[in-house]
Amino acid sequence: MLWPAGIPGHAAHMKRVILSILTTLMIVATTLSAMVILERATLYVTSIRSPLPRAGAIAAEISLGVVLLLGTVWLATHVVVLIFAPKQEPPEGGPLG
Repeated sequence: MLWPAGIPGHAAHMKRVILSILTTLMIVATTLSAMVILERATLYVTSIRSPLPRAGAIAAEISLGVVLLLGTVWLATHVVVLIFAPKQEPPEGGPLG
């Protein structure tokens, strides 16, 4: 085992620290990959000579950028809430009436 068994709550704390580090790495990786995809798309769009296809490609690139960057923000906040949200135990049963 990686942590001492005699310290209560130590395993949960270490798990939270490790998960927060992995979450940070995941957020950085997804944001950088989104930026690389958008950079390549920008280089491709600017190389289009005809104005009408270029206008359509610019609109598609803006849509792609919004989807990618909002997706990374959603993913980051969703994972962080899953990790750090207070865990509530389900209420014990009681009389229904």
